[in-house]
Amino acid sequence: MLRILHWCTDQSVTNALETMELTAAQGHIMGYLAHQSQPPCPRDIEKEFQLSHPTVSGILSRMEQKGFIELRTDPDDRRCKRVYVLPKGKQCHDLIHATIQTNEQRIVDGFTPEEQELFGQLLQRAITNMGGSPCHRRHKEEPKE
Repeated sequence: MLRILHWCTDQSVTNALETMELTAAQGHIMGYLAHQSQPPCPRDIEKEFQLSHPTVSGILSRMEQKGFIELRTDPDDRRCKRVYVLPKGKQCHDLIHATIQTNEQRIVDGFTPEEQELFGQLLQRAITNMGGSPCHRRHKEEPKE
């Protein structure tokens, strides 16, 4: 049942991303970029998502071509480029965020407040039991296009 629930929520986000012509991996990176206090370097993304340099370079290149981000040389370290979110990227993040909120509300639709609280506690315990943290996900390599 967890697999089915995951598939349903994942499909909802995938459909939202498809309207902006983004892959799931690109959507995850957009979410990461939106929550950074300063524009990260590609190396930061490699580390966070446990992805190879060529994979991150390819993802960022495609996102830049589509107008979601811009890579700019760091004025303090010319060896490093920083990843800046453009207005189209902000729109993407807003769409993903709204989709996730809608999914979370749909999941608990018809639950009493007590059931919602218990459901949240049980999900947190299940994630912990599996060695994860409710706030941190493991990321996978994106298939090459």
